[in-house]
Amino acid sequence: MELAFLSAVEQARLVRSGDVSSVELVELYLDRIERLDPTLNAFVTVCADEALETAATVDSTAGDAPFRGVPIGVKDLAATAGIRTTYSSRAYAEYVPDFDTAVVRRIREAGFVIVGKTNTPEFGTVAFTESDLNGATRNPWNTELTPGGSSGGAAAAVAAGLVPIAHATDGGGSIRIPASCCGLFGLKPSRGRVSSAPFSSLEGLSTAGPMARTVEDAAALLDVLAGYEPGDPWWAPQPERAFVHTTGEPPPTLRIAVTTTPPIDTPVDRECARAAVAAAELLTELGHDVREATPPWREPSLFELFIVVWQVGPGLHPVDDALLTPLNRGLVESARVTSAVDYARAVAQLQALARRIVSFWSDTDVVLTPTLALPPVPIGWQEAVEGPIEQLFRNTEFTPFTAVANLTGQPAMSLPLHWSADELPIGVHAIGPPAGDGLLLSLAAQLERAHPWAQRRPPVA
Repeated sequence: MELAFLSAVEQARLVRSGDVSSVELVELYLDRIERLDPTLNAFVTVCADEALETAATVDSTAGDAPFRGVPIGVKDLAATAGIRTTYSSRAYAEYVPDFDTAVVRRIREAGFVIVGKTNTPEFGTVAFTESDLNGATRNPWNTELTPGGSSGGAAAAVAAGLVPIAHATDGGGSIRIPASCCGLFGLKPSRGRVSSAPFSSLEGLSTAGPMARTVEDAAALLDVLAGYEPGDPWWAPQPERAFVHTTGEPPPTLRIAVTTTPPIDTPVDRECARAAVAAAELLTELGHDVREATPPWREPSLFELFIVVWQVGPGLHPVDDALLTPLNRGLVESARVTSAVDYARAVAQLQALARRIVSFWSDTDVVLTPTLALPPVPIGWQEAVEGPIEQLFRNTEFTPFTAVANLTGQPAMSLPLHWSADELPIGVHAIGPPAGDGLLLSLAAQLERAHPWAQRRPPVA
């Protein structure tokens, strides 16, 4: 297989054995970024000199870090010491932090070489990677279409072979949405599995996680990212063994519920529903106990309650509102006229709803759905409607299945098991039990062996 598309785990093995140097890998990906990224706009900052210097140090010194010398992209929502971090906002256009977030520190300690920062919408608020500051990222499978968001730059970069693996974040589906759009495996870890230090995740909705071509890569990166940091308000129990080990072991016979009924009243495209049904049939062939059933997640006010919380996010940045996108500016204005009592009431109602939803997993191991309600949509699709709340609702018409797992804190993943007749990737979504990251990874690896996907290449590759 071409070196650029080898798994990150395999690249790390080659560096350890001396068959490939870190400088060789970094030069390979910097060349691909230079040639292909003008079409995709996956990166907002490329750290060529710093990456080559780090790679040279790796090659000249000994070490046993698990990903020693392997290039990686970091989403531009994570602060990186000495590397411009824009949050895709004009308010941070020239911001260079003097610190790393805990996740970035762990990435560096694992031996990764950061080659750049990947594109995202401003503050990661929406499901489309289109930014006033950094422009729109394009889908490698069809450049007229969105790669999804908010980790769209990460997904486009991995899918096109600009990096072997990428850091991403997910507050309402922001790993799983672009994984579906770009034909990748994406995992949102359990709440508290990965620390948000030194910051706090708004109501525990958002978490960092892996964007990868293979399940093994995702599991190995999760092993790097996972772990408690002092003062974390949420934390998940330590796994019994490394997550990467779960990918080599088949799961037990699982009770799997499949549904194409989303939590909100919106239509689901036939191709997206077909992807979930086909995956359910494959799971049945693999010996699992599959049935049709829908969790109790239908709540007429779910969207309105979620927005009361979600709209606060952009307002937590101490910046001039005039520098924000119209959508985020509108959300900040709405948040400022929402009372503390209204906010607390919305949180309490969402927590009660989450308890009701999670109870479904008392006699079910995994819930299978489409990842998205639509195949990848054209760039600019969100702007077809006016108004911040209206545009956010437009997001939910595209992504009605993903935010529930952020609300409940459960692990969830998108699997690239289906492609449309016109060769667009269509993801299949699986939500695991609380703290069931290892179970999901074991199931994902079983599906990957039964229906491999890593050999597929988008036209822009």
